[in-house]
Amino acid sequence: MVLGSIVSFVVALLVGGLAIYVGARVIADVDDYSHAVITALIGAVAWALVSWVPLIGPLVALVVWIGVINWRYPGGWGQAAVIGLVAWVAALVILIVLNGLLSLGIGAFGVPGA
Repeated sequence: MVLGSIVSFVVALLVGGLAIYVGARVIADVDDYSHAVITALIGAVAWALVSWVPLIGPLVALVVWIGVINWRYPGGWGQAAVIGLVAWVAALVILIVLNGLLSLGIGAFGVPGA
């Protein structure tokens, strides 16, 4: 049971990292998958730390998540928001393929709402 949870976490983190990698590659021309995986991990932790705030938590968490992308990638807040949007779309496509074709039932750790 613990091993299955660890494997699910690692796969979800790698999927989230892949989605951020796609966003960063397309928007910022940064080609570093390991950097994207670490960004997904930091972004997920940052999201978890602030999303619990009543009423405004999800909005604050989204700004913090974009802030993590802004910190980790060049280009400023606008470009970070676009990287996040592309990452979110990429995560949905990846999850449709993985969960639809392979019936894995996983998410994308580090990409909110995916």
